Amino acid sequence: MRVRAYIGLGANLGEGRRNLLAAWQRLGRVAGVETVRLSRPYRSAPLGMVSEHWFTNAVGEIETELEAGQLLAMLLQIERQLGRDRRRQGSDRPIDLDLLLYGAEIISRPRLEVPHPQMTKRLFVLEPLKELAPGLVHPRRRLTIAELAARLEIEDPGQRIIPESW
Repeated sequence: MRVRAYIGLGANLGEGRRNLLAAWQRLGRVAGVETVRLSRPYRSAPLGMVSEHWFTNAVGEIETELEAGQLLAMLLQIERQLGRDRRRQGSDRPIDLDLLLYGAEIISRPRLEVPHPQMTKRLFVLEPLKELAPGLVHPRRRLTIAELAARLEIEDPGQRIIPESW
């Protein structure tokens, strides 16, 4: 069975756009994964961490035959291949790949939470996701991505993102 999933991509070390594109290309070579669309990149200040390096973020839409846990394992493997060390939580990173949504499923396992528990609090996730799927309904919140983005802009006006181009 094929499932539509959304992946958050981010980087704040090295050349952000190049790192995101390298991760996206590697994901497209994974058996059982078809890359569909990638949002434009957005620049954002670090959120929840102290760093002088801004992030480059995007969201990708894929179709996959992989189970959610297998997909997450592939994302973590791509991160490692591109130099990410997850033992250093809250630090700068050359790549960050998050499984945001996996169909309409709600999954709660020790190392896998879908929808991603922080996505509705991050404009750098919601804005590029809105670009791809504004009418998509969040499985837990039961609001569209466009509605969630609009609410966050009101609730947390300090978050700022800058759209860019590839």
